Amino acid sequence: MRTDTLVKSEGMQTLLDNLGRVDAERFISLIIREPFDYSAWRSSLQNENISLRELSRQAMAEYKA
Repeated sequence: MRTDTLVKSEGMQTLLDNLGRVDAERFISLIIREPFDYSAWRSSLQNENISLRELSRQAMAEYKA
């Protein structure tokens, strides 16, 4: 089992690699700003083979809804 620290580190690196520093920080601030049930939202997605950028776009759209 991987530690929480490792998961957070790899997750942040994935965001940075795919979104860049500014959009990665923006994504995090959008998720933190209000309560958001990521697990319920993620399970509702139809297409599991979407890019991280598209996942971020959908998360932001769901957050604004």
